[in-house]
Amino acid sequence: MVALTSVTLWALLACMAQLALGYVLARRLGKNCSPTDTWVLVWLFYDAIVHFTLECPFVYFSLTGTVATSDSIFASLWKEYGNADARWLHSDPTIVSIEILTVVVGGTLALMLTYAIIKDTYYRHFIQITLCICELYGGWMTFCPDWLVGSPSLSTGNWLHLWVYLVFFNGIWVVVPGLLLWQSWLALQKLHTEKKSTVKKLR
Repeated sequence: MVALTSVTLWALLACMAQLALGYVLARRLGKNCSPTDTWVLVWLFYDAIVHFTLECPFVYFSLTGTVATSDSIFASLWKEYGNADARWLHSDPTIVSIEILTVVVGGTLALMLTYAIIKDTYYRHFIQITLCICELYGGWMTFCPDWLVGSPSLSTGNWLHLWVYLVFFNGIWVVVPGLLLWQSWLALQKLHTEKKSTVKKLR
């Protein structure tokens, strides 16, 4: 059993603040969007905020040293997460490589998709599918290499590390992209059906 420390509480509050900011941005910038797309925007703003304000510093710490040796306040968040997955403390090459792509590609695509939804552009679902696949692939490549060697880096002996840090905070980047892929599938299916219906009427 692990007690909730001040760093733990601060880390959880920081995540809640990022989500709250995402909600405010979505409500303000997506006021003409449908309720469903407004919630998609909440996720996308949160996604981009996490990539740029949390994962970008991680990449910097890892390329200039390690999280474990950094005294930054942002490093303290990663040190807390490192209690669940030690690879984040010591600049693991696989993790750092994935995070570079996540920050640069994932963060940029998330912002592009918010624009595409707000402006109702034709390329919305192309960007949405691409982002979701990137997020799911990133999650798989984060954990699969460690699973294949018996998960020596993962700490699953207490509820906080297992259910909050590993399962919840990584699981939402599986569940939400999965739901968005399903949304894109239905949207493309609808477009195809409407096109076939229009062609039949013209004959």
